[in-house]
Amino acid sequence: MEILAFGVQADEKPLIERAFIPPHEVRCLDVFLTEDTVPIAAGHEAISTSVNADLGANVLEALAAGGTRMIAQRSTGFNNIDLDVAERLGMTIARVSSYSPYSVAEFAWTLAMAVNRRVVRASTRTRDFDFRLDGLMGRDLHGRTVGVLGTGKIGEAFTRIAHGFGMRLLGWDIAENPACAELGMRYVPKEQLLVESDLISLHLPLMPETQHLIDATALKSMKDDAILVNSSRGGLIDTAALVAELREGRFTGVGLDVYEAEAGLFFLDKSLEAISDDTLARLVTFPNVLVTSHQAYYTEDAVAQIVDATVKNVLDYNAGRRSENVLVPRS
Repeated sequence: MEILAFGVQADEKPLIERAFIPPHEVRCLDVFLTEDTVPIAAGHEAISTSVNADLGANVLEALAAGGTRMIAQRSTGFNNIDLDVAERLGMTIARVSSYSPYSVAEFAWTLAMAVNRRVVRASTRTRDFDFRLDGLMGRDLHGRTVGVLGTGKIGEAFTRIAHGFGMRLLGWDIAENPACAELGMRYVPKEQLLVESDLISLHLPLMPETQHLIDATALKSMKDDAILVNSSRGGLIDTAALVAELREGRFTGVGLDVYEAEAGLFFLDKSLEAISDDTLARLVTFPNVLVTSHQAYYTEDAVAQIVDATVKNVLDYNAGRRSENVLVPRS
């Protein structure tokens, strides 16, 4: 069986090609799955998609009509998939339930430190041989308060690093993580966490309950000199409300590896095009904002684990097995 993999990055292509061995083959495409590209999948029983694929009702129905019966998504998140439609169509949907939490946690800290210590501004200056320190003053994080929204595996890894910095630890989640509590984390209501934290990092899935969790009210409750980091899902933050607060001169820094309208933008070269997204265009102009292109997971270790899990998902589908990765089982 030939598996068609959509949205494959150049760095991950050799990993995917080496992972699939006969009798299974894989064909990697750099285009993302959309309503425009879905005809390419015709005749392929199994396909693999990236997190920004369009797997809404129209695409799923077109896939099913073309003979696709199995979708292996190469991500943990699945908010882009209409699971009810997939079940109605008799399709099997699998994801990667976990991979290296350190990849995302370490990158979240990279964003936090970069905006705190004005690394991007400093690097831009030194390229022009401007070695002044004006405007580059940061703050020690030791002794300050970090608020972690979501204390699963990634949130725990982030917390361990915060503990190493010697920070006061606050957490919020539907269930407490004993490992975080052992580090000294105190679980508090979200409203208290937002008010007291100097650094806030988001490590939550995107669901209806968490959509715009950080809205205008939440943003206004935060300290004027707080640092906000999101390496999870863009929809957790109301970006328009964030821009409004930034225009008021608030926040020491904001580090975003995700954006709520990133589909059709992230992972693509748009450098020669006019960007019609006014919110994103405004966001990247703020000197205290750092936006990266959903790369927190992108380490050799994490991608290798994602690829291995994706191969296993396809093999399990062929064998009729069900694992913790299956979102919609084989009918």
